[in-house]
Amino acid sequence: MLAQRTLKSLTKAVGVGLHSGQRVELTLRPAPPDTGVVFRRVDLPDPVEIVVNATAVTDTRLASTISNGNVKVHTIEHLMSACAGLGLDNVYVDITAEEVPILDGSSASFVYLLQSAGIVMQKAPKRFIRVTKPVEVREGEGRNVKWARLDPFHGYKLAFEIEFDHPAVNSTGQRVEFDFGSGQYAREIARARTFGFTKDVEAMRSHGLALGGGLDNAIVMDDVKVLNADGLRYQDEFVKHKILDAMGDLYIVGKPLLAAYSAFRSGHAMNNQLLRALLARTDAWEIVSFEQDREAPQGFAQLAPAW
Repeated sequence: MLAQRTLKSLTKAVGVGLHSGQRVELTLRPAPPDTGVVFRRVDLPDPVEIVVNATAVTDTRLASTISNGNVKVHTIEHLMSACAGLGLDNVYVDITAEEVPILDGSSASFVYLLQSAGIVMQKAPKRFIRVTKPVEVREGEGRNVKWARLDPFHGYKLAFEIEFDHPAVNSTGQRVEFDFGSGQYAREIARARTFGFTKDVEAMRSHGLALGGGLDNAIVMDDVKVLNADGLRYQDEFVKHKILDAMGDLYIVGKPLLAAYSAFRSGHAMNNQLLRALLARTDAWEIVSFEQDREAPQGFAQLAPAW
């Protein structure tokens, strides 16, 4: 049986929120089968749980935010991407503020934390959402068009294309494809950092955003070049970060997808619209599990390799 996975032990991290600049402690703990990913705001007088699912997303400006009533957790996509990349099904995320720490701006630190805690199999079948018919969301026309799409595929692969009119971005690859079955998430995707432009950062800070951002947790560009002294981690790091984000945004659906995702200029909002469009089309998906590991798509039965 292809089984669900959780952590072997708990693990902790301390950092600051990208937008809030607040100090935050994060504790990742094992969870029983069929729990999913559950955030717990333990800084409140009575801790509040927020179960991750597509309809829990209440804000997608600059990040993915989930809510339970008035209680929120911002910027969950990098941690969710790490959970997706490692095939982790069930985990409690205890958090002492309303934003997940940005750490180094990628998923690499979360991958390291999760692998340090250890990942164990559970006595319950791993359940997937298998896409059976194409689903697409689209906005704008001509030069302003952007779209995201899911197609049937026995496995999980992603293709993303960005379009930034900026010298530093134009000199890199703006389209990338990644097949989850390769087992190379930690090596090929997880280290890609979020990025921004100095002119935008100044505007965001005037509105109380990006208060925790800097050269140690983001790629920062002026009008012509990358300002980070160490340059880029991947030649196509910008578009790879969009793949990283998409994996996190899509894992918010609550189960791993069996599908081919493709997108052009998509973002957090459109990724969530795509999930909601999929769920609304009950004829376009089904829940499946695999009695034998060999029946599963390549790469899903193995634990992700360590660094």
